[in-house]
Amino acid sequence: MPQYLLLLYDDPSGWHKLRPEEKETAMGQYRAWAEKAQKAGFYVRANKLTFDPGKIIRGPKARVTDGPYSETKEVLGGYYLIEAPNYDEAVRRSLDHPHLSHGTIEVREIEVTGPPQ
Repeated sequence: MPQYLLLLYDDPSGWHKLRPEEKETAMGQYRAWAEKAQKAGFYVRANKLTFDPGKIIRGPKARVTDGPYSETKEVLGGYYLIEAPNYDEAVRRSLDHPHLSHGTIEVREIEVTGPPQ
């Protein structure tokens, strides 16, 4: 079955403004969505990225610069990998994700190019 990445984008400054109990509530909502997706049979995996902005490598000479914060206020904070029979169903399955209350989700089909898992 085709697989799709749900790429979660948000303004990272919002997370830092939350109180600890608000952060735990938010993470609980994300875990609950993943459990629902797992029970429905379309969840593959998910990961939250750290707050380290990382590095960006550009061009043929591999110029490295600090993370994406200088270029955009919205950054990739994590992802879910799900299965769906088609793109429209992948989008439909993401419509109740709690991230949509404050951020955006980009849905991208992946093409498996490596060895089978």
